[in-house]
Amino acid sequence: MEGPGRRMSLRPTWVEIDLDAIAHNLRQLQQVAAPAQLMAVVKADGYGHGAVMVARTALAHGARRLAVAIVEEGVHLRQSAIACPVLVLGWTPPEQYGLALRYDLELTVSSEAEARALAEAARREGRRAKIHLKIDTGMTRLGLRASDPRLGEVAARIAALGHLEIVGVYTHLATADDGGSPLNGRQLAAFEEALHVLARHGVRPLLRHAANSAALLRLPGARFDLVRPGIALYGLEAFPGAVERFGLRPALAWKTRVALVKEVPAGTPVGYGATHVTSRPSRIATLPVGYADGLRRALSNRGQVLINGRRVPIVGRVCMDQVMVDVTDAGPVAVGDEVVLIGVQGEERITADEMAGWMDTIGYEVVTGIGRRVPRIYYRGGRPIASTPVGHLL
Repeated sequence: MEGPGRRMSLRPTWVEIDLDAIAHNLRQLQQVAAPAQLMAVVKADGYGHGAVMVARTALAHGARRLAVAIVEEGVHLRQSAIACPVLVLGWTPPEQYGLALRYDLELTVSSEAEARALAEAARREGRRAKIHLKIDTGMTRLGLRASDPRLGEVAARIAALGHLEIVGVYTHLATADDGGSPLNGRQLAAFEEALHVLARHGVRPLLRHAANSAALLRLPGARFDLVRPGIALYGLEAFPGAVERFGLRPALAWKTRVALVKEVPAGTPVGYGATHVTSRPSRIATLPVGYADGLRRALSNRGQVLINGRRVPIVGRVCMDQVMVDVTDAGPVAVGDEVVLIGVQGEERITADEMAGWMDTIGYEVVTGIGRRVPRIYYRGGRPIASTPVGHLL
């Protein structure tokens, strides 16, 4: 991270991260989840917000653990002097066991074969591997099948392996964002039964966990000993209405500046393929942001941005590095004027979830898709405190 003084050296398309919003959201989630511990999920570079800064903020405000998707993400946290327990939620290939062990990462294990290979790697490293057994209760992704009649025996054999400690047992709910889905109840019942089976075979881990953001907020029976908030930590919708209902605050704003404004007559084609043709004399502004930055091509002739506190439409196809918008009805617009892609300007707001709706996707994909060459500026107390190093962008 660099100090805020470098802001003017960065390109005129940037993301602002409100660390106070992260802290606020964590406190809100803690109130709901108590007495369960909170594991902040910072995979995908903290859902595009910056894993290290989010992790530090979460830990400073009560999170006890962190979760990532891949070993490299965990190593990045360790190299940034973050020492708390870190769980790798995804599959770890055997060739990365040594790296994970050397950086004291907790790994997800989904089979006896994985456990045996990891135990052998731990023996060679002279270390003790810490694992969380994943139980597949209906996601049909990673995990030991909850319905497998050999589940207890397999877990007992894993627990008996040397150089290995079962720290936790967990599952993941497929439809937690749909509170009315009967699958939620079936999965939780299957998980409870799996826990009983494991206990009968002498496997009683310290931590049992099942709740992502949606389950944390709407399924009390899913909270167990530990909850794993991801999207809600960043103030995005875990399910429709969650942000308002639980008083969460979006932490991310995405902005750019006007690069050029030109007046054109009716009948002027705009952009690749001439997919937009002006129907009247118009003012078209070019913005220095495109699909290489994460402003998806699916927003062509569909999306909107904020200029002068007004919504203006994207016209023509989104280019790799630029996009055009129609500012005819936006009042005076000049080169250098601030443009909001996600966030608030005046009385208007565009959320990541609204942008996702224009593309028929979800807010997760929008924020995790904002590219590395878009600098992140971190704010605390309304003041910039750090920014992404320039070299990190390339």
